[in-house]
Amino acid sequence: MVERYAREKMKRLWDLEAKYNAWLEVEKALVRGWNKLGLIPDEDCEKICKNARFDIARIEEIEAVTKHDLIAFNTSVSESLGEESRWFHYGITSSDCIDTAVALQMRDSLKIILEDVRELRNIIKRRAYEHKDTLMVGRSHGIHGEPITFGLVCAIWYAELGRHLKSLESTLEVVSVGQLSGAMGNLAHTPMELEELVCEELGLKVAKVSNQVIQRDRYARLITDLALLASSCEKIAVEIRHLQRTEVYEAEEYFSAGQKGSSAMPHKRNPVLSENITGLCRVIRGFSIPAMENVALWHERDISHSSVERFILPDSFITTDFMLVRLSGLIEKLLVYPKNMLKNLNLTGGLVFSQRILLELPKRGVSRENAYKIVQRNAMKVWESLQEGKDAVNQKGESLYLQYLLADKELIELLSYCEDSGVSGNKQSGEQILRECFEYGYYTKNVDAIFKRVFEE
Repeated sequence: MVERYAREKMKRLWDLEAKYNAWLEVEKALVRGWNKLGLIPDEDCEKICKNARFDIARIEEIEAVTKHDLIAFNTSVSESLGEESRWFHYGITSSDCIDTAVALQMRDSLKIILEDVRELRNIIKRRAYEHKDTLMVGRSHGIHGEPITFGLVCAIWYAELGRHLKSLESTLEVVSVGQLSGAMGNLAHTPMELEELVCEELGLKVAKVSNQVIQRDRYARLITDLALLASSCEKIAVEIRHLQRTEVYEAEEYFSAGQKGSSAMPHKRNPVLSENITGLCRVIRGFSIPAMENVALWHERDISHSSVERFILPDSFITTDFMLVRLSGLIEKLLVYPKNMLKNLNLTGGLVFSQRILLELPKRGVSRENAYKIVQRNAMKVWESLQEGKDAVNQKGESLYLQYLLADKELIELLSYCEDSGVSGNKQSGEQILRECFEYGYYTKNVDAIFKRVFEE
């Protein structure tokens, strides 16, 4: 229901009614501007602003003959007026009206997207604090690395979306500009004061210089910003899909009562929402290339950009809005399984602690090269033993890797009764040193500090 409402709200900003309403808003602001400058009489201005209206069916009928949408619009509106219609669309060209109106649509649509991103970040922040200390294994190349927390994963998402939020806020300023500079942008028929009056009334800034169109680098920046945002959202969706794999099963999309996963296999619970989000993000990114190709127009303008924008502007906004709302709902309801996370963390028999041991040896005078050889040769034994079906943890709760390290006479001899870090002067046995290397707290000691850096903006 929330997704449907979000989609309909954005769609209404881009339907035919909204487009012509935006055109009419610009044209009425133009009339009021001319009135303030003394050209259009008060009575005519009042009549136009009160009575001007359009009829979509009539516009389509006229356009079938004129093959020009704005002329058809102007004719339809003029039919709702009397002699005062002579002032309608006075002194400007089609793109003055259309591009300024599209700026209104982009501005209002981007404000919705910004709210979507803020809401998504709020949800991610809540989940991050919920799982700030939820241990899981970090992976590189898909292979177990070292212990992290699921809260840190969420913090990455939050910070990344924050960068997109700042970019989009800046882009809102870039696209919220209008023009009334005339056919070639020389302001020959419309004084600069008029342009400033109209744009101010519409809540837009004036493009400092324009030709017959608002320059399309502005549009390209908007669409590429949405494409970059989509890339980060896909990243989140792909992570959730990986975490839901049966072999991993550390997190899972909410599966409602009565929901079906497969027509053939009743047991299936598939990550359909995150897969859908992945696909939508691919579509959104696809709009960035035509948006950038629209920047280069012939001389003062051509209309090669027009047909492209009829697709990419509404589709980019509608799809992005829907995708963000869906992603928010997915993360808010995401089922997280800390026990499975801990189970997987222990899956490799303690190999996730290898770097800690590697870094401990040089403190005790062992060369890095020799330390690496010692730590790796025992790690390889663990891989081989796991393949043979040996338990990752023994009955005493000792990981397989710790068992092999404790049995390595060379390693124990190197570690035994060496000064701890060469600073404290405390003496420890090799076994004590090794056992301390297998404590999870070592890997989470800075989580609070990281959270403070990320969330206390």
